[in-house]
Amino acid sequence: MGYQSQLRKDSFLDQVIIVTGGGSGIGRCIAHELSGLGARVALVGRKAEKLEQVRQEIQEDGGQASCHIGDIRDEDRVKQLISEVLECYDRIDGLVNNAGGQFPAPLELTSAKGFEAVVRSNLVGGFLMAREAFIQAMKDNGGSIVNISADNVGGMPSMGHSGAARAGMENFTQTAAIEWAPHAVRVNAVAPGYILSSGFDTYDPEFLKALLPGFKETIPLYRLGEEAEVSAAVCFLLSPAAAYITGQTLRVDGGSSLNVASPAWRVGPAIRRNTFNGFHRSKRPEAVAELEAEGKL
Repeated sequence: MGYQSQLRKDSFLDQVIIVTGGGSGIGRCIAHELSGLGARVALVGRKAEKLEQVRQEIQEDGGQASCHIGDIRDEDRVKQLISEVLECYDRIDGLVNNAGGQFPAPLELTSAKGFEAVVRSNLVGGFLMAREAFIQAMKDNGGSIVNISADNVGGMPSMGHSGAARAGMENFTQTAAIEWAPHAVRVNAVAPGYILSSGFDTYDPEFLKALLPGFKETIPLYRLGEEAEVSAAVCFLLSPAAAYITGQTLRVDGGSSLNVASPAWRVGPAIRRNTFNGFHRSKRPEAVAELEAEGKL
């Protein structure tokens, strides 16, 4: 059984779509769904082993993917990456700016170097990839770009560097959408909330075990999200069905951003939970799996 997408199987037949950060987590999931829908996926990241593993998974499932190693924060390397993809496929139809990263720290303990590193990962790198994809491929042929942001409504305590970068990415999305619209290039963003992604494995397990159980009580849908639920939004925005949508940020957060406007409201236990996980190779973060086994998530 392959990826169970809600889009028709040939939605991206023969299209070439770049996925940065495609070696793990949400990026890996997106790459699999796009491949299952007919796309040829160009995986971009810094770690060759992770990208190669995903490429092999996609190939085993009957899809096609290539690996392109590089740091999206390096302007010269980004130019080369886009050129490499064009040499490999002779076209670029879509770009998913998924790569990024952050670390938990209050603002008063965040150094300038640490703040700048997160901004470069979560904002500057995405800008460079989008700009070069536009200049080298999409300006003359059209295309679609989806930037991955984050649920930053009301600020991001302990993640102020990431919150600032994500807010910048959403504004960049709007500006690029306006400037590039005459070239038939659509630019949108997806802002995930708390998603059960392997990204959680980069944090201290004890930190997660103390924090995660309380998250669902702030989410109207009373649960954390699945990687496939983010991927579904990304693939929709890349697809022809979203041809009249540009400059928008779609929040995939179970309604958690709404609680900022209604802080007095507290979510009670859910009567039922309807989830979607079409990803046949989904992997639970270790800390999350333990909490689920204990009935805490």
